[in-house]
Amino acid sequence: MTATTLVEVSPRDGLQNEQTLLSVDEKVELIARSVAAGVKRIEAVSFVNPKRVPQMAGAEEVMAQVPRSADVSYIGLVLNRRGLERALAAGVDEVNAVVVATDEFSTRNQGCTVAEGISAWEDIAAEARAAGVRTTVTIAASFGCPFSGEVDPAWVIELAGRLAQAGPDEIALADTIGVGVPAQVRTLATGLARVAPDVPQRWHFHNTRNTGYANALTALETGAAALDASIGGFGGCPFAPAATGNIASEDLIYALNRSAVSTGVTLDTLTDAATWLGARLDKDVPALLGRAGNFPDA
Repeated sequence: MTATTLVEVSPRDGLQNEQTLLSVDEKVELIARSVAAGVKRIEAVSFVNPKRVPQMAGAEEVMAQVPRSADVSYIGLVLNRRGLERALAAGVDEVNAVVVATDEFSTRNQGCTVAEGISAWEDIAAEARAAGVRTTVTIAASFGCPFSGEVDPAWVIELAGRLAQAGPDEIALADTIGVGVPAQVRTLATGLARVAPDVPQRWHFHNTRNTGYANALTALETGAAALDASIGGFGGCPFAPAATGNIASEDLIYALNRSAVSTGVTLDTLTDAATWLGARLDKDVPALLGRAGNFPDA
């Protein structure tokens, strides 16, 4: 593959597990820095209950201030009809709905069973389509569950086939707790292509056990249309024990650039954004490129 799309998730997944809460203005600046780097798809906000995830408060205010451009698409994460209503009113370009692969994690994360999550997704898909808004459905815990352990790839593929019946524009598989390896990526990618051959694949990896980048490159080799990453490598799920960050956007882009895979993203601008974000969160930046530097220097 010679090109892929980066989906920048730092404003959402990158912040949702942080102790430091950014202001609306700081969230907007993070998004603006992503746009300045050339990112065309940004998961900007999450329309969840701010009492459960206070880091995601102010979603409507953020969407009211983001820099608008015809070639930049803003994604809002939604879990139910109420979240979708808020997202549509706020003017998102896309919605990302989440269905968890196991009942125990689904209950803790979203307060519903897998079956109830499927039903919620079907409602979201129908209403979003009627509103002319693009949809992604993400299967969380596709590679493993912090409570139930191993997740059978055959079940994930079966679940993807059921979700595909609602007509998503994209299906994403998420390694929510960072346990996946490339062999699993190949198995899931092959199965997903079988049950939803016309639906583009998006992948979401965490680098908890240092396999995230290998998984991302494997997904690319199997035909991934989009890869999620977070500036600085920040992020994690607040309802998953010991969750750590996403793969870092700048480290991923470095690997893609050196592999002659085009993303249209400017690396130095991403690295600067990671430094800025680390200062706001008062944390060291997990990504490595800012420490080691680009190669060759440019």
